[in-house]
Amino acid sequence: MANFGAFAVHVLTASGAALAFVALILATLGAFPAMFGVLGLALIVDGIDGPLARKLNVGERLPRWSGDVLDLVVDYLTYVFVPAYALTMSGMLPLPLAAACGIVIVVTGALYFADGAMKMDGHYFRGFPALWNLAVFYLFVLAPPLWAIVLIVAVLAALTFAPIAFLHPVRVVRWRKLTLAATALWAILAAVAVYRGLPPGSWITAALCILAVYFVLVGLTRPKQGMVD
Repeated sequence: MANFGAFAVHVLTASGAALAFVALILATLGAFPAMFGVLGLALIVDGIDGPLARKLNVGERLPRWSGDVLDLVVDYLTYVFVPAYALTMSGMLPLPLAAACGIVIVVTGALYFADGAMKMDGHYFRGFPALWNLAVFYLFVLAPPLWAIVLIVAVLAALTFAPIAFLHPVRVVRWRKLTLAATALWAILAAVAVYRGLPPGSWITAALCILAVYFVLVGLTRPKQGMVD
């Protein structure tokens, strides 16, 4: 019973796999706004399980179960695999090309999650952090032409291995208050976009793009010596 709370954190993390399963079902039904809504819930779970695990010292209290491995498994499903499937089945690309893009996403995403050097000092990510759930969400929001979709997938896949910094929106110290406010605003706008359907309309699309530029620039302008908590 003493470790019940610690194990409950692992169950919370594992619930992300259940959300990935539901999101995959919704994708097969073509209910893509609902799918992104479920993936949004998975993002919330991913945002709260880490702080809870650290607060309860889960790693020390339950060394039999690796929270890091569990987190990587769930993140791969929700960040990479389900979004790759959604893009493939969305109809935005002819199926052979869509399947090729999906394969690029799942392979590069798997390699990224196996990279022991994915984190830089200051809690920045090294390279594009396989956030394909967000990348594919933006493709649904923007509805770009075929050539642009292929180009975006290719560029992000290449950036997976690039020695550049990407922001962790919660743990990076630099401009944290502003970043947290931007993250909250992004979440609200994304929820409105999902509710209204995709694409959601010009002003929501513009605001989401401005916020995306902010998040990217915070990473690209990272100081040479990362700031540490």
